Amino acid sequence: MTGAGNIEAWPQPTRAAMVRASLRVAAYPLSFAILFAALLLGTAIGPAAIGPDEVVRVLLRHILHINVQTEATADTIVWQIRFPRVLLAGLVGGTLGYAGAAYQGVFRNPLADPYLMGVASGAGLAAALVIVGPLPLMWGNISIITLAAFLGAVGAVALSYTLVARVGGVTPVSTLILSGIAISTLAVSATSYLMLTNGEDAIAVLSWLMGGFNDSSWRKMWFILPYTIPAAVVIYLHGRVLNVMQLDEQQAQQLGIDISRTQVILLVAASLASAAAVSVAGIIGFVGLVVPHAVRLVVGPDYRRLLPLSTVLGAAVLILADLGARTLVNPGELPIGVITAGLGAPFFLFLLRRQKKAYL
Repeated sequence: MTGAGNIEAWPQPTRAAMVRASLRVAAYPLSFAILFAALLLGTAIGPAAIGPDEVVRVLLRHILHINVQTEATADTIVWQIRFPRVLLAGLVGGTLGYAGAAYQGVFRNPLADPYLMGVASGAGLAAALVIVGPLPLMWGNISIITLAAFLGAVGAVALSYTLVARVGGVTPVSTLILSGIAISTLAVSATSYLMLTNGEDAIAVLSWLMGGFNDSSWRKMWFILPYTIPAAVVIYLHGRVLNVMQLDEQQAQQLGIDISRTQVILLVAASLASAAAVSVAGIIGFVGLVVPHAVRLVVGPDYRRLLPLSTVLGAAVLILADLGARTLVNPGELPIGVITAGLGAPFFLFLLRRQKKAYL
């Protein structure tokens, strides 16, 4: 039997396609389940083991003001030490996740990351200047390193965009990338010079550059929220526009998209959020690069799904990476950049190899 009635002749979905379809359906509940598990594990595990039930009771007591019995020591450890650290790691990871997705959408390149415009190198140079300079590291309750790193990151992005990238009143994407690379190279060279000429402070500078959350606090989280939340709202509202921008530029313009204006808005929002994240956590690589790339492979290129899922899974990944950083070495703590690079680089190479096979 042939023709439309021959069901066996119809193309049948492969097993991999069926798995991807199932993952798309379950993407949101699965992602939030992973994030909840990461939050619980990150708060419960440490030098002093605290049961998940005790963690839940402490959080219920402080967040919902439910009158439940908690052990005094566990209450202090969870609420004053671990939970602020876990939340800050999640906030930074989520920020790098959506900022990385936004950068990849603007540049139409899955290899773009939140540090492409000089965010990391500018922050690193400013932090190094404070560490080796005569300024105090703290001014009252304000961290001078955090403030300087934020200003350095924003300054590097502004320099990349305003002084180098503008050509005839417009900003070609390729020129913008090259200007960011040039500014990053200059900042990295200056940071290396400071480390070589200030050997006694080189370890402190290197420790900051590798990232970490060992000095986390509620205050640091409130420092970056005014930047990360508005930036997330702006970027999320451009989800449909990012989808259109993946087309040819002429097609996007015919659909009413102002390409240059949209690029500026998204890059400013993503860079500002990344600068705030880097200022409190140091330079943490691969999260903003690998997480959006991996999410895209599972749920597809629709930015209305890609952005929130990259945020949730970026938060979960960095919470678990921080858990590894503070538990794999005892006593002591690894820089979180070592963990993210050790896991992210092989995983990204696997993704590239997988993508190469798909083209063969």
